[in-house]
Amino acid sequence: METYEEQVTGLLLAAGGGRRLGGRPKALLEHRGRPLAEHAVLALRAGGCARVHVVLGARAETVRARAALDGCVLVDNPDWEQGMGGSLRAGLDSLAGTGARAALVCLVDQPGIGAEALARVRAAFRDETSLVSAAYDGVRGHPVLLGAAHWAGITATATGDRGARAYLKAHARELTLVECADVARPYDIDTEADLVHLE
Repeated sequence: METYEEQVTGLLLAAGGGRRLGGRPKALLEHRGRPLAEHAVLALRAGGCARVHVVLGARAETVRARAALDGCVLVDNPDWEQGMGGSLRAGLDSLAGTGARAALVCLVDQPGIGAEALARVRAAFRDETSLVSAAYDGVRGHPVLLGAAHWAGITATATGDRGARAYLKAHARELTLVECADVARPYDIDTEADLVHLE
């Protein structure tokens, strides 16, 4: 039997090429002197995930070389240009057979979401049927916790940049919202203007 810590695996989606950032991969953007990918992995671990899978795509070799991702399972998404849906599929596929009962999914371009919000969402895990999302003043956001019972359904509907959005909408009744506005800021680093959030 897996320990409680091992039942939920952190899943970091870090494959994007930063198209609106002049082609700078988001995983490599620096924040407090280290790449965003590294910050996100540390946050997932501090938030209670003993195991972390990281989906890489754009400039994967450079990310491997620059970010300290020791102990993580690195998953290559060759179709990263197709959008976040493919990365989510690749990530969930990589969890098959690991014994994980849920994935705590986090996006590399949201450094304002740290360990506290991740721990809060993770704490709502009950079993394979759990479906949990952070909320900001009642509006659904990231991170999301996806119980293993939902993976096949999510994989079937995750296309383009939608990720799990369609699935979560269709299963809104089963979704537990966990308010995180008091501990996290859910901005994305998408454009040059957003770079002001990096330190």
